[in-house]
Amino acid sequence: MNRISYITTIILIIFISSCRDDDANNNNNIAEFCPTGDLASRHLLLGNPSGAQTNENMPNNYLLEMDEYTVSYNRDKGIPNWVSWHLSTEWFTGDGNRQDDFRANPFLPSDWYTPNSSSYSNSGFDRGHNCPSADRLCSDNFNSATFFMTNMVPQAPDHNQQIWVVWECYLRYLANQGMELYVIMGNYGVGGEGFFGYKDKIIDGDNEITVPESIWKVAIAIEEGDDNDLDFIDSQSTIIAIDIPNTNDVEAYDWNDPLFITTVDDIESKTGYDLFSNLPENVQSALESKVYQTDPNFTSCF
Repeated sequence: MNRISYITTIILIIFISSCRDDDANNNNNIAEFCPTGDLASRHLLLGNPSGAQTNENMPNNYLLEMDEYTVSYNRDKGIPNWVSWHLSTEWFTGDGNRQDDFRANPFLPSDWYTPNSSSYSNSGFDRGHNCPSADRLCSDNFNSATFFMTNMVPQAPDHNQQIWVVWECYLRYLANQGMELYVIMGNYGVGGEGFFGYKDKIIDGDNEITVPESIWKVAIAIEEGDDNDLDFIDSQSTIIAIDIPNTNDVEAYDWNDPLFITTVDDIESKTGYDLFSNLPENVQSALESKVYQTDPNFTSCF
């Protein structure tokens, strides 16, 4: 081997070793920061609100179980019925960045309609996350999963970018206070008011996407660290329920308006869902009638 070939070989060995080290470091970052274990079951710990199943014969209540969150997808509406996820600091602490890679979900049956990145274009409505991007920053891959369009609803811009984002941040604030939360977000009704006024649907080629009338979220918050969280949820646990009309006249300063803070009973009556079916009946009854009082120490995320 001549001198040039020898030097070239050494450089190649160093380069390959460096790439392997980088790959190992990336894998370690994911393992270090992101939750592990049976994540999909964690998102449905409190129950399956609509009895969704991964069954092509149930296209309007189709269960998508993912590591990052769980969805009941409605094919005919082109939006989720609800999305459920677990939230603690480990989900949003790490090396992940916002990916902004909105796209169709490839895990649906291949012959089904699902919105894509441009389906909401010029509609006057945002691609509104259910499970927020900022709730999944432990890795780029986990964050990317929040940009599947099966995690989106047509959301009025001010609703999405102002009042709703403060509520999203408030739940992370509670997580940073040592809580872990089980969160469900959904919608009901038809027709919202976006940037260009009222619409009940978005036309996407030969398909239609339903614009919801109202968007809701419920969460149970408990102290972080217990192995079996179901055993530590009782009638005194913290319960949060909000329901905000999908209109463009709500702003950030309205975020804790008593008009928007409701009960789980009220949301169940409007949706027909059973939101906490895995809890004992007496605990469900006590929690679902409670009205939450926001923490006065929290003012804003910004």
